[in-house]
Amino acid sequence: MRPGLFLPPDELNDPDVAADFLELSAFFATDSLTRISDIANESSIGAEELAVSLDDELRDELADFVSVVVQRIEGRENALGSAYPFLLDEHGDILTFEPSDDCIAQASYVLSLVLSNLHTPILGGSPLLPGDGEVRTLRRLFQYISTAALAAEIQGVAWSFGFPRPDGSSFVAKLREIWTNFGDGVVERQRWAPAQPKDDQVDVFAARNHPDRLPGFLLAVGQVATGRQWADKSLLGHLEAFKRRWFADPPVTRFIPYMIIPFALEDLKFRDHVSFVGNLLHRLRVPRRVLEAESLVRAGIQIEAYDELPRVVSWVHEYRRRAGHGGERDDPAG
Repeated sequence: MRPGLFLPPDELNDPDVAADFLELSAFFATDSLTRISDIANESSIGAEELAVSLDDELRDELADFVSVVVQRIEGRENALGSAYPFLLDEHGDILTFEPSDDCIAQASYVLSLVLSNLHTPILGGSPLLPGDGEVRTLRRLFQYISTAALAAEIQGVAWSFGFPRPDGSSFVAKLREIWTNFGDGVVERQRWAPAQPKDDQVDVFAARNHPDRLPGFLLAVGQVATGRQWADKSLLGHLEAFKRRWFADPPVTRFIPYMIIPFALEDLKFRDHVSFVGNLLHRLRVPRRVLEAESLVRAGIQIEAYDELPRVVSWVHEYRRRAGHGGERDDPAG
């Protein structure tokens, strides 16, 4: 059973949308699997209709499209390794949801998959679409996921700076706390800075410092975006203003800008995206970095809000069970 999921025929030109449909179908299915042929069946083109109404050329086009979708799924498997919670059989016919128990990285993939489809036809008209309150919780959890991912990206300490902050701290107080770890720059709000900032577009700080605490270390600054218009945002043109607003003595260490998103992006446009938003962590990178973050925590490296990530696993378990009893929209992660 695949309750309420829908792939419109006009989406049969986007292999990433189709791959998401198959993943969500397997995730919700009572037998944990979906057949790749469901791309045609669930897009309002039944097998009998297909045989009658489509000529050979159109059938060939659909077969070619299915082949590209299979390649997309194989690409996801290759990119994520054990952080990918699905398994494609050797013939490319069946996709199975096969998560490891309590795997935060795989749960991070599922949460990202759901966030990616909040406004697509796949989930948009489904009773399984999370409600507004639950979506706010999921976006907050994705910020914590992003904090762990950025820590692993540079193999260093990380802070969840986006509002609301997990420790409830104010903007300047949190910035000062972070900068006590560095010998580069003095935090002080300048008179022209916003009077009531939330996070001034910065959601994550991550750093790999040196024992001498001198300038010139890896300092990543991440913006987390879960909305469809994420590509319209960028820290690249904002970071100098951020330094001028919040430092009496701005740090000379360069901020490395990152955009962190839950979406799966096609390779063709990736270069252009990076040129506009800076380094980019997306759904085919974030879960693997979350997996790597576990070793940092075991080594005693501080990753703020990492202890919140088991909530992602709990939510995934509850969300999947929800398919069997009518899609109630409570907020298990809250």
